Amino acid sequence: MARVNTYLNFQRNTEEVFNFYKSVFGGEFGGGGLTRFRDIPPEEDMPPIAEEDKNLVMHVELPILGVHTLMGTDAPESMGFNVNAGNNILINLEPDTRDETKRLFDALSLGGKITMELQDVFWGDYYGSCTDKFGVQWMFNFTEKLK
Repeated sequence: MARVNTYLNFQRNTEEVFNFYKSVFGGEFGGGGLTRFRDIPPEEDMPPIAEEDKNLVMHVELPILGVHTLMGTDAPESMGFNVNAGNNILINLEPDTRDETKRLFDALSLGGKITMELQDVFWGDYYGSCTDKFGVQWMFNFTEKLK
């Protein structure tokens, strides 16, 4: 089932932030809990992760109301991020098909800026991100469903 989530970026305190949200909304972290940068499998074309960043949160998700989920990550400067209030919120789209993911990505990135081309990524999904021509940041994540 397609869904839309709010994705939040923080410099180095995502775990603290999401533990606070968990205390407010209750529930448990989804998707296997907190994933850390140290959990990323090394790839040839990827620079090594700085030692001080390995324990930072790569991904966390927390269902909050109805079907809405908050998701988040630490975005350290050593990886090229420059997080400021206002640029730390993205809309995460999870369409039902790969074709729909590509269609939405192409339409929303037209006249804007592609920050990561759509591609198959190490966590097994088809992922990409862009900023549209109005400055809104979008993430696209299609998960192939097993039949």
